Amino acid sequence: MKKILLIEDEPGLVLTLSDRLRSEGYEVESAGEGGSGIELATSQPFDLILLDLMLPDMSGFDVCRDLRQQKIHTPILMLTARAQVEDKVVGLKLGADDYLTKPFETIELMARIEALLRRSAAAPVTSATGVYEFGDVAVDFPSAEVTRGGEPVDLSAREFQLLSYLIENRGVVLSRDQMLNDVWGYDAMPSTRTVDVHISWLRQKVEANPRHPQFILTVHGLGYKFVG
Repeated sequence: MKKILLIEDEPGLVLTLSDRLRSEGYEVESAGEGGSGIELATSQPFDLILLDLMLPDMSGFDVCRDLRQQKIHTPILMLTARAQVEDKVVGLKLGADDYLTKPFETIELMARIEALLRRSAAAPVTSATGVYEFGDVAVDFPSAEVTRGGEPVDLSAREFQLLSYLIENRGVVLSRDQMLNDVWGYDAMPSTRTVDVHISWLRQKVEANPRHPQFILTVHGLGYKFVG
């Protein structure tokens, strides 16, 4: 049974979502504050975290950042009443895996959850094989850690998933639509800019010269290809 942590301070929504999730066969635990949510997330394993952005003690952004800094790579789906693009970008950059704006249809939430769980279960085979090196970068898949020149590289969970996917499919030209489907797992943000922005962030962190990348190459008119 998949286990979901719901970090949300609206009692009515907690009750509604908990009942629906349990009826769908999920085990659910909830926390009404960011601090208690972090304690739960770091003390026991969860398959997915539903995280409200507006919490009484701290923002969902802070919760997400703290969890990623503590190497908690559980998929995070942010729930918020705020719909600004800037908020979405900040959330994704901090390591959130998806973003759903209130009010939302429960059927859409369930679809997002199922997609994230599928993506998590279908992690690249490479993730169990150890360390992959290219240039001065080393990717340790079991610990989800990346170093460059021996120094830690701070990747968000999404950036690490994207890098893993590129390495797993090295030498293959990957279209933006294919990457959205395989890495994001759900066509929630069908803009090609989603992929381009994440590729740009990744290049900044693993390429010696991001303007002239050696490893994450653009194949004009088609997509991207990893060569390493």
